[in-house]
Amino acid sequence: MIDDMIDDAIHAVYGILIAVSIAGVWMLRPRTTRARRIRLVLSLALLLGLAGLGAVLWMADQPGPTDFASGRAVELAEYPGSSPTGAPPELAAAPLVARGEYLALAADCKACHTARGGQPFAGGRAFELPFGTLYTPNITPDPKTGIGAWSDAEFLRAMHQGIGRDGKRLYPAFPYDSYTLLTDEDVLAIKAYLFTLKPVVNADRDNTFIFPFNQRWSMAIWSLLFNPDHRFRPVAEQSPQWNRGAYLVEAAAHCGECHTPRNLMQAMDTRRKFAGGQAEGWNAYNITSDADSGIGAWSGDQLAAYLSHAHGDGVGTACGPMAEAVELSLSHLAPGDIQAMVIYLRTIPAVHDRTLPRVAGMTSSLASAGPPDNLAGKRIFEGACTGCHAWDGSGVIRSVAQLTGARAVNDSTGLNAAQMILAGADETTLRPLMPGFAGGYSDAEIAAVSNYVTERFGSSRSNLTPSDVSRLRGSVE
Repeated sequence: MIDDMIDDAIHAVYGILIAVSIAGVWMLRPRTTRARRIRLVLSLALLLGLAGLGAVLWMADQPGPTDFASGRAVELAEYPGSSPTGAPPELAAAPLVARGEYLALAADCKACHTARGGQPFAGGRAFELPFGTLYTPNITPDPKTGIGAWSDAEFLRAMHQGIGRDGKRLYPAFPYDSYTLLTDEDVLAIKAYLFTLKPVVNADRDNTFIFPFNQRWSMAIWSLLFNPDHRFRPVAEQSPQWNRGAYLVEAAAHCGECHTPRNLMQAMDTRRKFAGGQAEGWNAYNITSDADSGIGAWSGDQLAAYLSHAHGDGVGTACGPMAEAVELSLSHLAPGDIQAMVIYLRTIPAVHDRTLPRVAGMTSSLASAGPPDNLAGKRIFEGACTGCHAWDGSGVIRSVAQLTGARAVNDSTGLNAAQMILAGADETTLRPLMPGFAGGYSDAEIAAVSNYVTERFGSSRSNLTPSDVSRLRGSVE
């Protein structure tokens, strides 16, 4: 109710500001043609400025994480059911550090704070952004280069408000606008776990942002507009399991940070919640309940398997950042928590994306059944791919090699298919090795086989060019 009152007050003040500003300009009494022109220019500039301010306020006035659900969001203490926060029942009696380790896994801390080939949690991982490179910080308990000297209050402020120990504003690539929903108890449990890690001396690297993005103070304005800075509020009329899923999806696992489109201010556009975004050069697909472009046609078992094992029979295998999230985070969650996430995700309102049609079904096992005008792609697929994926895309020996039904081959951009062909996938306990082909084929050949795969097994052909692949190759190498 207080939030609604604040919103109404902002709208009222904005309306008054528009009326007073326009009236003030037009109350001027220009006596010359030049003065009238100045008044006109001032009026247009004022209108443009107010329109820009209105656009920013409109972007900021977005639905909250669970506003789509029927019922009232209440403070945690007022929720009549069991608390949806904390560690799962299996760890209810476990020591604080064990609970913190579980929550750190749910929050996927290790993925972002570990550089390729680096020490776990020691930072240094590079994220290439349109305006420069961001390097993640060291969060081991080293007192000089890590967080070993941080107090509880400082750690809470960073997680909830995006403010570092030295008072510097953090960039929202660190998803504090999602972590702000985590309870104080859960945040401090994570801190307790991190403080048991081996301290690693690894000084943070400076980001390479261009102006004006290198002005950290501007993140105070961003936070004012887009960081709710309140803890998770369960929906009173929803079940504890649904609310547990909401807590994991919205707060700890911060799924929206990748799977929700961004607005011009680079905040999540929650009017199109979970309709798809981008992560490290990969498409993070629509995970709303839309049957064609989202996951509405997936069964609960398929979604649970995908989240916990990076593969759902008939719907594909996770690749890129999603595969990493499953390997380092979701695969470690309790079955009950995975089920809670499934229950919650299946209630997300459908958002249809015309660029992502319904996935195609099975295809012919005949080699001749593919696109006749892409002989280069066919040649490469026959020599390098059929041994694991088969001509009909069903996968040979193991179902994780199945191509049919996968969103990546039903994506007309061909982006994820090309990324997977270039980078491959390391062998883990969740999936077998897929070699990367970046070093074995030219940009033109990678484009050809990517387009062949999307046309043969997908609902529409991609049209990747060698220059497209060249840009992707830079992120892989």
